[in-house]
Amino acid sequence: MNPTLANQNLGLTHYWAQGDAVSHAVAYLLLLMSVLSWFYILSKAWSSWRIRRSANALESFWKAPTLADAIAVVRSADSENIYTPLATQSAEAANVRSQDGSLNAAVDPSELITRTLRQQINRVSSRLESGLTLLASVGSTAPFVGLFGTVWGIYHALLAVSAAGTVQIDKVAGPVGESLIMTALGLAVAIPAVLAYNAFTRVNRVTLAELDAFAHDLHAYLTTGARIGNQQHSA
Repeated sequence: MNPTLANQNLGLTHYWAQGDAVSHAVAYLLLLMSVLSWFYILSKAWSSWRIRRSANALESFWKAPTLADAIAVVRSADSENIYTPLATQSAEAANVRSQDGSLNAAVDPSELITRTLRQQINRVSSRLESGLTLLASVGSTAPFVGLFGTVWGIYHALLAVSAAGTVQIDKVAGPVGESLIMTALGLAVAIPAVLAYNAFTRVNRVTLAELDAFAHDLHAYLTTGARIGNQQHSA
């Protein structure tokens, strides 16, 4: 058998030309999953880097002379607006006069501050977790999508051999080898998604731990009567 002709028959172009609508749909699905996962990987990597860089502003926050100055410091450094809402919203909740005319005026200030901090942490947590479900889904399903494409390709290869009436190794090895490409593609899509999911989960865990500590410190500061008075006086 001519080696040049054999190499041509075993190419990706030949496999694509021989594929049917199902195999093409599997390939397009893997391509879509890869594009979406890489979009979230790159965007969240940029966002995570900016969040970790702005975390250093928390130390500067407590070195500021007044709460207004501290909020200005963290706002200028918090490019992703992760830490700023906790400071601004809790400071507003601590201002008793700003609650006049609302149901919040009847709530204990300490409880109101706690509720405000909890709401802000929940909102930030939702932002941090956006896209992680997609990455987890891609990482868990892409190998099986690729495996389905492989099984489908092998099935058609066996049908072609059966129709030919003779079993020849070159008739089987080529189509089967080309079908296994789907498994490789599935793994190529899944592995980056899984690694990125684990990395972003760790970054989110560290960020949420810092938010909890920051919220605890804010609550302790704002519920101190003397400091609330100083804050309102400076305002």
